[in-house]
Amino acid sequence: MNLPKDVEAIADRISSFFKLPFASDTIPGGFAEALIADHYGGEVLATYDFVDVICAKKQIGWQIKSTKAATPVTWKRAKIEGSAALIRDSDLRGDTEILGTKIIETCNEHAQESFNKYDLMEIRYARIISSSDRFTYFEKPLIDKNNQFLFDPSDYTWKWAKPKRGKSKEQLPALNGFRNQEKWFAWHGRGENQLHFTGEKNWWPSVDFSVASATRMKPAQRRTWPELIDWLSENT
Repeated sequence: MNLPKDVEAIADRISSFFKLPFASDTIPGGFAEALIADHYGGEVLATYDFVDVICAKKQIGWQIKSTKAATPVTWKRAKIEGSAALIRDSDLRGDTEILGTKIIETCNEHAQESFNKYDLMEIRYARIISSSDRFTYFEKPLIDKNNQFLFDPSDYTWKWAKPKRGKSKEQLPALNGFRNQEKWFAWHGRGENQLHFTGEKNWWPSVDFSVASATRMKPAQRRTWPELIDWLSENT
Protein backbone atom coordinates (compact mmCIF):
# COMPACT_ATOMS: atom_id res chain seq x y z
CA MET A 1 0.00 0.00 0.00
CA ASN A 2 1.37 3.39 -1.05
CA LEU A 3 -0.40 6.05 1.02
CA PRO A 4 0.68 9.13 -1.02
CA LYS A 5 -0.50 7.47 -4.25
CA ASP A 6 -3.77 6.42 -2.63
CA VAL A 7 -4.37 9.98 -1.44
CA GLU A 8 -3.67 11.38 -4.92
CA ALA A 9 -6.04 8.86 -6.54
CA ILE A 10 -8.84 9.60 -4.06
CA ALA A 11 -8.38 13.36 -4.56
CA ASP A 12 -8.81 12.88 -8.31
CA ARG A 13 -12.10 11.06 -7.75
CA ILE A 14 -13.29 13.71 -5.29
CA SER A 15 -12.60 16.35 -7.94
CA SER A 16 -15.04 14.60 -10.25
CA PHE A 17 -17.85 15.21 -7.77
CA PHE A 18 -17.60 18.97 -8.28
CA LYS A 19 -18.35 18.51 -12.00
CA LEU A 20 -21.85 17.27 -11.21
CA PRO A 21 -24.74 19.73 -11.72
CA PHE A 22 -26.04 19.17 -8.18
CA ALA A 23 -22.65 19.43 -6.43
CA SER A 24 -22.56 21.51 -3.26
CA ASP A 25 -19.60 23.47 -1.86
CA THR A 26 -18.58 20.50 0.28
CA ILE A 27 -18.43 16.76 -0.25
CA PRO A 28 -21.31 14.99 1.56
CA GLY A 29 -20.10 12.61 4.25
CA GLY A 30 -21.91 9.65 2.73
CA PHE A 31 -20.25 10.23 -0.65
CA ALA A 32 -16.82 10.52 0.98
CA GLU A 33 -17.33 7.31 2.95
CA ALA A 34 -18.51 5.37 -0.13
CA LEU A 35 -15.63 6.66 -2.25
CA ILE A 36 -12.94 5.80 0.30
CA ALA A 37 -14.47 2.37 0.96
CA ASP A 38 -14.54 1.65 -2.77
CA HIS A 39 -10.93 2.73 -3.30
CA TYR A 40 -9.59 0.46 -0.56
CA GLY A 41 -11.98 -2.44 -1.12
CA GLY A 42 -13.63 -1.82 2.22
CA GLU A 43 -17.14 -1.25 3.56
CA VAL A 44 -19.10 1.63 5.03
CA LEU A 45 -20.32 1.04 8.58
CA ALA A 46 -23.84 2.24 9.41
CA THR A 47 -22.99 2.59 13.10
CA TYR A 48 -21.97 5.18 15.67
CA ASP A 49 -18.53 3.61 16.04
CA PHE A 50 -15.35 5.68 15.92
CA VAL A 51 -14.52 4.38 12.44
CA ASP A 52 -16.84 5.02 9.50
CA VAL A 53 -15.13 2.67 7.01
CA ILE A 54 -13.11 -0.51 7.46
CA CYS A 55 -11.10 -2.75 5.17
CA ALA A 56 -11.12 -6.14 6.87
CA LYS A 57 -8.48 -7.56 4.51
CA LYS A 58 -5.98 -4.79 5.26
CA GLN A 59 -7.19 -4.44 8.89
CA ILE A 60 -7.46 -0.66 8.58
CA GLY A 61 -10.28 1.62 9.70
CA TRP A 62 -10.97 5.25 8.81
CA GLN A 63 -12.78 8.02 10.60
CA ILE A 64 -13.94 10.42 7.89
CA LYS A 65 -14.78 14.14 8.12
CA SER A 66 -15.75 16.51 5.32
CA THR A 67 -16.52 20.19 5.98
CA LYS A 68 -15.69 23.69 4.89
CA ALA A 69 -12.38 24.98 6.21
CA ALA A 70 -14.08 27.33 8.70
CA THR A 71 -16.55 24.76 10.07
CA PRO A 72 -15.51 23.31 13.45
CA VAL A 73 -15.38 19.53 13.72
CA THR A 74 -17.67 17.91 16.26
CA TRP A 75 -15.96 14.86 17.72
CA LYS A 76 -19.02 13.21 19.21
CA ARG A 77 -21.58 13.57 21.96
CA ALA A 78 -19.28 12.86 24.88
CA LYS A 79 -21.44 11.63 27.72
CA ILE A 80 -19.21 11.42 30.77
CA GLU A 81 -20.22 9.01 33.53
CA GLY A 82 -20.86 10.96 36.72
CA SER A 83 -20.54 14.27 34.87
CA ALA A 84 -23.13 16.06 37.02
CA ALA A 85 -21.12 15.42 40.20
CA LEU A 86 -17.83 16.26 38.47
CA ILE A 87 -19.24 19.55 37.16
CA ARG A 88 -20.55 20.38 40.63
CA ASP A 89 -17.14 19.67 42.18
CA SER A 90 -15.38 21.79 39.58
CA ASP A 91 -17.74 24.68 40.37
CA LEU A 92 -17.17 24.37 44.11
CA ARG A 93 -13.43 23.68 44.14
CA GLY A 94 -12.25 25.03 40.80
CA ASP A 95 -10.76 21.63 39.96
CA THR A 96 -11.35 20.82 36.28
CA GLU A 97 -8.52 18.34 35.69
CA ILE A 98 -10.47 15.24 36.77
CA LEU A 99 -13.33 16.12 34.43
CA GLY A 100 -10.91 16.98 31.61
CA THR A 101 -9.11 13.66 32.04
CA LYS A 102 -12.45 11.85 31.79
CA ILE A 103 -13.16 13.61 28.49
CA ILE A 104 -9.80 12.53 27.02
CA GLU A 105 -10.27 8.99 28.31
CA THR A 106 -13.68 8.86 26.63
CA CYS A 107 -12.11 9.84 23.29
CA ASN A 108 -9.40 7.21 23.69
CA GLU A 109 -11.89 4.51 24.66
CA HIS A 110 -14.12 5.30 21.69
CA ALA A 111 -11.21 4.72 19.29
CA GLN A 112 -10.01 1.61 21.12
CA GLU A 113 -13.49 0.07 20.99
CA SER A 114 -13.45 0.18 17.18
CA PHE A 115 -9.84 -0.98 17.10
CA ASN A 116 -10.70 -4.13 19.05
CA LYS A 117 -14.21 -4.71 17.68
CA TYR A 118 -13.04 -4.87 14.06
CA ASP A 119 -9.66 -6.49 14.75
CA LEU A 120 -7.75 -3.58 13.23
CA MET A 121 -4.04 -2.98 12.91
CA GLU A 122 -4.40 0.75 12.21
CA ILE A 123 -6.93 3.58 12.33
CA ARG A 124 -6.56 6.61 10.07
CA TYR A 125 -8.21 10.00 9.93
CA ALA A 126 -9.47 10.81 6.42
CA ARG A 127 -10.33 14.46 5.90
CA ILE A 128 -11.72 16.64 3.10
CA ILE A 129 -11.31 20.39 3.65
CA SER A 130 -13.27 22.54 1.20
CA SER A 131 -12.90 26.22 0.35
CA SER A 132 -14.50 28.29 -2.38
CA ASP A 133 -12.16 27.32 -5.22
CA ARG A 134 -10.22 24.26 -4.01
CA PHE A 135 -10.18 21.34 -1.62
CA THR A 136 -7.57 19.32 0.24
CA TYR A 137 -7.74 15.63 1.02
CA PHE A 138 -5.43 14.00 3.54
CA GLU A 139 -5.05 10.85 5.59
CA LYS A 140 -3.33 10.82 8.95
CA PRO A 141 -2.50 7.65 10.92
CA LEU A 142 -4.00 7.92 14.40
CA ILE A 143 -3.43 4.70 16.31
CA ASP A 144 -1.94 1.27 15.67
CA LYS A 145 -0.93 -1.86 17.55
CA ASN A 146 2.09 -0.08 19.05
CA ASN A 147 0.25 3.09 20.06
CA GLN A 148 -3.41 2.66 20.94
CA PHE A 149 -3.85 5.96 22.81
CA LEU A 150 -5.00 8.85 20.67
CA PHE A 151 -4.52 11.58 23.29
CA ASP A 152 -2.44 11.90 26.46
CA PRO A 153 -4.49 13.49 29.28
CA SER A 154 -1.36 15.07 30.77
CA ASP A 155 -0.97 17.23 27.63
CA TYR A 156 -4.11 19.26 28.41
CA THR A 157 -5.31 21.80 30.92
CA TRP A 158 -8.99 22.67 31.34
CA LYS A 159 -10.93 25.83 32.09
CA TRP A 160 -14.60 26.77 32.04
CA ALA A 161 -15.42 29.49 29.52
CA LYS A 162 -17.14 32.63 30.71
CA PRO A 163 -20.94 32.56 30.25
CA LYS A 164 -22.22 34.33 27.13
CA ARG A 165 -25.61 35.95 26.73
CA GLY A 166 -27.42 35.34 23.47
CA LYS A 167 -30.36 37.28 22.08
CA SER A 168 -32.90 35.53 24.27
CA LYS A 169 -31.02 33.71 27.01
CA GLU A 170 -27.64 33.08 28.58
CA GLN A 171 -25.58 30.41 26.84
CA LEU A 172 -24.22 27.64 29.03
CA PRO A 173 -20.41 27.78 29.32
CA ALA A 174 -18.24 25.09 27.75
CA LEU A 175 -15.26 23.39 29.37
CA ASN A 176 -12.29 24.24 27.16
CA GLY A 177 -9.24 22.00 26.89
CA PHE A 178 -5.90 23.67 26.09
CA ARG A 179 -2.63 22.26 24.84
CA ASN A 180 0.35 24.62 25.01
CA GLN A 181 -2.06 27.54 25.55
CA GLU A 182 -4.00 26.69 22.38
CA LYS A 183 -7.63 25.56 22.60
CA TRP A 184 -8.11 21.99 21.35
CA PHE A 185 -11.47 20.97 22.82
CA ALA A 186 -14.73 22.55 23.90
CA TRP A 187 -17.05 20.22 25.83
CA HIS A 188 -20.65 21.40 26.20
CA GLY A 189 -21.39 19.16 29.15
CA ARG A 190 -23.96 21.47 30.71
CA GLY A 191 -26.10 21.08 27.59
CA GLU A 192 -26.06 18.48 24.83
CA ASN A 193 -22.63 16.97 25.61
CA GLN A 194 -21.20 17.96 22.23
CA LEU A 195 -17.41 17.89 22.03
CA HIS A 196 -15.94 20.34 19.52
CA PHE A 197 -12.46 19.46 18.35
CA THR A 198 -10.84 22.76 17.39
CA GLY A 199 -7.35 21.26 17.76
CA GLU A 200 -8.05 19.18 14.67
CA LYS A 201 -6.44 21.94 12.59
CA ASN A 202 -3.09 20.85 14.01
CA TRP A 203 -3.51 17.65 11.99
CA TRP A 204 -3.87 19.56 8.72
CA PRO A 205 -0.97 19.27 6.24
CA SER A 206 -0.40 23.03 6.52
CA VAL A 207 0.73 22.36 10.12
CA ASP A 208 1.78 18.70 10.11
CA PHE A 209 4.06 18.39 7.08
CA SER A 210 4.35 14.61 7.51
CA VAL A 211 0.70 14.08 6.52
CA ALA A 212 0.03 12.59 3.07
CA SER A 213 -2.17 15.13 1.29
CA ALA A 214 -3.36 16.35 -2.10
CA THR A 215 -4.89 19.70 -3.03
CA ARG A 216 -6.97 20.23 -6.16
CA MET A 217 -8.61 23.25 -7.74
CA LYS A 218 -12.34 22.75 -8.14
CA PRO A 219 -13.43 22.42 -11.79
CA ALA A 220 -14.30 25.77 -13.34
CA GLN A 221 -17.40 24.38 -15.03
CA ARG A 222 -19.98 21.79 -14.09
CA ARG A 223 -21.82 19.37 -16.31
CA THR A 224 -25.34 20.45 -17.17
CA TRP A 225 -28.29 18.25 -16.34
CA PRO A 226 -28.85 17.33 -20.01
CA GLU A 227 -25.17 16.39 -20.36
CA LEU A 228 -25.38 14.18 -17.28
CA ILE A 229 -28.57 12.50 -18.49
CA ASP A 230 -27.08 11.88 -21.94
CA TRP A 231 -23.95 10.38 -20.38
CA LEU A 232 -26.05 8.08 -18.17
CA SER A 233 -28.12 7.02 -21.18
CA GLU A 234 -25.00 6.13 -23.14
CA ASN A 235 -23.61 4.01 -20.31
CA THR A 236 -26.69 1.97 -19.41
